[in-house]
Amino acid sequence: MSKGSHLTREGYEKLRKELEQLKTVKRREISKAIGAARAHGDISENAEYDAAKEAQGLNEKKIAELEHKLSTAQMIDEDSMSKDEVLIGATVKLKDLKGGREITYTIVSEEEADFAQGKISISSPVGSGLMNHKKGDKVEITVPAGVLKYEILDISR
Repeated sequence: MSKGSHLTREGYEKLRKELEQLKTVKRREISKAIGAARAHGDISENAEYDAAKEAQGLNEKKIAELEHKLSTAQMIDEDSMSKDEVLIGATVKLKDLKGGREITYTIVSEEEADFAQGKISISSPVGSGLMNHKKGDKVEITVPAGVLKYEILDISR
């Protein structure tokens, strides 16, 4: 059996809330859609019924995936982690040594990654390139577009 992923408390709660929504609200919506499609008569050639049944299957698959992730996830104890080293759950303030601008990223699991919110995956090139470095370190990270050069200005939790 494979080891579960590491999740921050916030990431675990987000997945738990999504699971609850799929099991309650989404299941009811799909059930109503199936009932409405059945009311239209012959289900053998009913596109609405087929679509609703497919949505039901996809929803149940997503529920099973989330239940598995949550049951195998390892919660990160952010309070006991080193505060001066880039580890999962850390918020890292960087200075781009090429352009001079400052960037802030939070290093999270793949399930929690959301680039628009500044949350990058531990397995992304930048996320993995920053791991285990300390404040003041200069880091070079190779990405598909070239080499990024950063100085770590600050690390927080």
